[in-house]
Amino acid sequence: MEKSKTHILVVDDDNGIRELLKEYLEDNNFIVSTSIDSENAKIKLEQFAFDLIVLDVMMPGQSGFELTKEIKKKLNVPIILLTAKGEVENRIAGLELGADDYIGKPFEPKELLLRIKNIIKKSKKIDTKKISKVGSAKVDLNRMTIQLNNKTNKINSAEKKVLIEMMSNPGKTYSRTQIGNISKISQERSIDVMITRLRQKIEKDPKNPKYLQTIRGSGYVLWIE
Repeated sequence: MEKSKTHILVVDDDNGIRELLKEYLEDNNFIVSTSIDSENAKIKLEQFAFDLIVLDVMMPGQSGFELTKEIKKKLNVPIILLTAKGEVENRIAGLELGADDYIGKPFEPKELLLRIKNIIKKSKKIDTKKISKVGSAKVDLNRMTIQLNNKTNKINSAEKKVLIEMMSNPGKTYSRTQIGNISKISQERSIDVMITRLRQKIEKDPKNPKYLQTIRGSGYVLWIE
């Protein structure tokens, strides 16, 4: 398998859609595996490391919503949900479970392709050996330090994991549950304390954060200029 290519898993019980997407995405230089249901998808997820999952919501057995919730507890892989239901509440339900995007059936394969490319571009991991900037703060993930106003602060392994994830996806909102899964911290209070510590190291005015912000009722987001 070519390591330079993006590997996508398409999960849909509709043979026509599954084969259409496989052919179309392969024609656009992706590697594509397919599954007919959630159980087969979980087998594939144990066998391969995927860069993105295209997942149908309405399937026999375990639904796409249920599988999304299960996957996001274990893996940090982008998921685009496919569904015949276009109601706002279903879209919100999928996003709350951790899905990265949502597209209703019927859809144009080209639109899905553009959404895939957008997510893959955003999810490219940052080079941890290079110094990155968040505003005026210089983040050295290799040395696990943040320099701001001529002061250097250390970060711990949990903070590093969260920074790698959020800096790789600027503008994406992460719930406390997602941050807990990334950092391996289970207590919500401990997650809030960690975010507060990071703000003190990144922000010139931690009480009025410009970059690491709280999204009321949703979680946290990191903005990078």
